[in-house]
Amino acid sequence: MDHLWLVFALLSAGTAALVAIFGKIGLQGIDANTATAVRAVIMALFLVGVVAFQGTLKDIPAIIADRKAITFIALSGVAGATSWLFYFLALKYGNVSQVAPVDKLSVVMATVIAVLFLGEKVSLLGGAGVVLIALGAILVALG
Repeated sequence: MDHLWLVFALLSAGTAALVAIFGKIGLQGIDANTATAVRAVIMALFLVGVVAFQGTLKDIPAIIADRKAITFIALSGVAGATSWLFYFLALKYGNVSQVAPVDKLSVVMATVIAVLFLGEKVSLLGGAGVVLIALGAILVALG
C-alpha cells in the first residue's frame, strides 16, 4: 500500500499521454476551445458515472456544504479548465513532442508552490529531479 500512489501516478501519466495524442488528432480543423468544452462535458458525464457506480453520489451535498472544500474544489476546477483551454490551444498550434514536455513545467511550479505555501519538504534528490524536469522542458522548448 505504501507505493499505491506510484501506481496511480504512473496510470495518470499514461492516460495523460493519451490525452495529448487523441487531442492533437481530434483538433484538426476545429476550434480548440469548443473541443475543450465538449471534452469537459464528456469528462463530467464519465465521472458522474464513476461516482454513481461507487455509490457515493450521496456525498455530494456534504461536499457542497463544506465552504472551504467547495471553494478550493471550485478554484481547482477553474484552474483545471483554464489549463486545458491553453493546453488544447498549444496542441492545435504546436507539436505534441514540444507541448507535452513544456506543460510538465506544472510539476516544477506545483512543487515550488507546495514548498512555499503548504510547507511541504523536498529532499535533495527530489529537488534535483525537479531541476532536471525544468531543464528538460527548457531544452525541449528551445529545440
